[in-house]
Amino acid sequence: MPRNSPPAQPPASHAVAVRTVRFGAADQALDASAEVAVEAPINIVYGNLPYAVMMATPSDIEDFVAGFSLTEGIVGDVDEIRGIVLTPQAEGLVVTVELAPGRFREHLARRRNLSGRTSCGLCGVEGLADLPTAETRTAAATPIAPAAIGAALCALELRQPLHRLTRSVHAAAWCDRDGAILAVREDVGRHNALDKLIGARLRAGHDASDGFVLVTSRASFEMVEKAAIFGAGTLVTISAPTSLAIERANALGLTLVCIARADSATVFAGRLADPVGSEVR
Repeated sequence: MPRNSPPAQPPASHAVAVRTVRFGAADQALDASAEVAVEAPINIVYGNLPYAVMMATPSDIEDFVAGFSLTEGIVGDVDEIRGIVLTPQAEGLVVTVELAPGRFREHLARRRNLSGRTSCGLCGVEGLADLPTAETRTAAATPIAPAAIGAALCALELRQPLHRLTRSVHAAAWCDRDGAILAVREDVGRHNALDKLIGARLRAGHDASDGFVLVTSRASFEMVEKAAIFGAGTLVTISAPTSLAIERANALGLTLVCIARADSATVFAGRLADPVGSEVR
């Protein structure tokens, strides 16, 4: 897909006045400032047809829209996106997406209203039959080594500048088989961060053939779906999974690793490579 030269996007964070109250042995109140993450409405329009208003951090928006369009099933490949135009408004951003003619005709026949939430990527679906679905895939032939997950987790903190500033956003990272982080995207919404990561990788000409996705959130149904649509064989999350996430990961042949820490992780679907010298108890 072509890369556009968008106008300046709104900042991803800004300072607000706060009062810090300390209580206990030494009660104290201090006036200060705090940096907060920006949450803004992103109005996504295909052609002249409004599709969704998503609440997101207004950074890496082209990546977000590319990944969102793929994981929503609007396009089957990011090359079917012919252009993205950002129009800043006082209350947020309008993002106009030009699709390939054939793909736009298909989109006209598959409309839905979606009121975006940072907590859910499926709000607005009218019925269970309308849930997006990924194709069943075979998990990576060579499982990821546990040490790679530990290495990625140790490196991730330094790759989250917005989180360090605000402590209120999620990150999604693409890691190679050794745990080296190749790309990171941040957002107030976990599924937005993953869409941004997917869009960034695909727009740069990369696929998900050899590595894993790491996200700083729980594993929910839509996170598993998005990772599988991207083509990832392994999804690693910091927090625990939901029941439907486990069920869907097993159905898709996706390895799901959760409650990941620098020295441990729990495999809920699929498998990791056995650690060297390990024993099963």
